[in-house]
Amino acid sequence: MKKDYFKTIHTIIKTGHWITDQISKELKELDMTEPQYNVLRTLKIANDEPLTVQEILDGMVQKSSNVSRIIDKLLSKGLVDRQICPSNRRKMDITMTKVGHELLLEMDRKVYGLHEPMHDRLDSEELKTLDKLITKLTTNHHD
Repeated sequence: MKKDYFKTIHTIIKTGHWITDQISKELKELDMTEPQYNVLRTLKIANDEPLTVQEILDGMVQKSSNVSRIIDKLLSKGLVDRQICPSNRRKMDITMTKVGHELLLEMDRKVYGLHEPMHDRLDSEELKTLDKLITKLTTNHHD
């Protein structure tokens, strides 16, 4: 039983890294990294509402302690703006620029194109089962 468990965990981790590596290869062509893409996607989900660095970190798929440096890099590329938060001058509000939106559309096309060949490998029921099993594995039942 333990052998099966660790084999499955290994497969999950290996698959996650494989997907991230494939995305990184696609984004490298645009001089972007997966964490930079992650920050822009988080800003996009906020529907043009400014987010603080902590809110961006909380919304990221893959958390990064370097989120401030990632934002600095995006700022230097003209993809985000940073302004002092009017309600709390100790915080900074981050928003995506028009250039950031345009580049995000291009990155999304590349990333979705990467996933396209995999869409039909699992049917709807298989996807629901996989999601249910992963959720079951990662849910803490001791709360």
